[in-house]
Amino acid sequence: MKRSRSFLVILFVLMTGVSSGAAQEPIKLRVGLGDVSLNKIPFVAAYEAGIYKKNGLDVEQSVTPAAAEVARRTGVIVPPEMVRSGGKDTAIVIGGGSPLIVRWTSDAQADDRVIVGCTDQVVRWRIIGRSEIASVEQLKGKRLGYSGFGAVTHYVALVFSGLMHWNPQQDLSLMSGANTMDALKSGRVDAIIASELHETLALAAGYKMLVDLAKYNLPNAGSGVNVSRAYLKNNQEAVRRFVKSTVEAIALVKRDKQAAFHAMAKWYNVTDPKQQEYFYREIANLPRKPYPSIDGIKKVMEVYNSHEMRKYKAEDFYDASFMRELDQSKFIDGLYD
Repeated sequence: MKRSRSFLVILFVLMTGVSSGAAQEPIKLRVGLGDVSLNKIPFVAAYEAGIYKKNGLDVEQSVTPAAAEVARRTGVIVPPEMVRSGGKDTAIVIGGGSPLIVRWTSDAQADDRVIVGCTDQVVRWRIIGRSEIASVEQLKGKRLGYSGFGAVTHYVALVFSGLMHWNPQQDLSLMSGANTMDALKSGRVDAIIASELHETLALAAGYKMLVDLAKYNLPNAGSGVNVSRAYLKNNQEAVRRFVKSTVEAIALVKRDKQAAFHAMAKWYNVTDPKQQEYFYREIANLPRKPYPSIDGIKKVMEVYNSHEMRKYKAEDFYDASFMRELDQSKFIDGLYD
């Protein structure tokens, strides 16, 4: 029995690429961070704490200019050295499953990517509005800001409209490119679908939380690890190491508040202690085992039901094998013992 256990441990070490040989030959990997939000903190912390390097990866990680501009419009300045254009040569993108699925079924130029992990499996965002709106019911007939068609914020806006029994075309105005502080300040929208970072800054500026969407327990194909399908075909080991780094980084920020604060300060320029604490409270909601959100994928396919969407099954959009491998080996459980 002891010999069998030893064999399994050795096999797992070899499979996850943490042998001394793998450490001496790091795999170069380009990683793009999507929107500036809580779900990116583990990846920033992984970079800063040396988790990628420990797992034999030489990661070039950055925020896209578009994401940095959206953050700037909410008052968060991403340092210029952290900003770089993405593109199809970016093997791994940390972003929403919802836009990945919607683009693939509506845009002939979309990248062919597969979801291998999800850190945002349930909708936990809030709707933040102007102070004169007394209740969420008063949002009917008003303007609600989201980022773009198919984005998680758009998905949330459509699902929320259904919960309220509103027609999203007739009972309120859904405004794209407008889930930012400047959209609220300018009066172009009356409320926004706010991620944790936008919510933190909006509440500090005197805006009001109209509804906490977490109470509805809505499935979400939110932010996670999306891999180029072409890259995945020939680079299984690199993806395996990255998924391993992801679960280690989640464990790190859950255990070590200062590691999360350091990441916020360096990458997002969020240095105010109160804002850091408010932002950090959501770290507890990050899943220890960030499997692809199958229920979230199915819900996205239901909401964006189209002729092209109906050609696919949920499993066409995800690969849970890397997370399952770590889970079944008890590696993830061991991070919390």
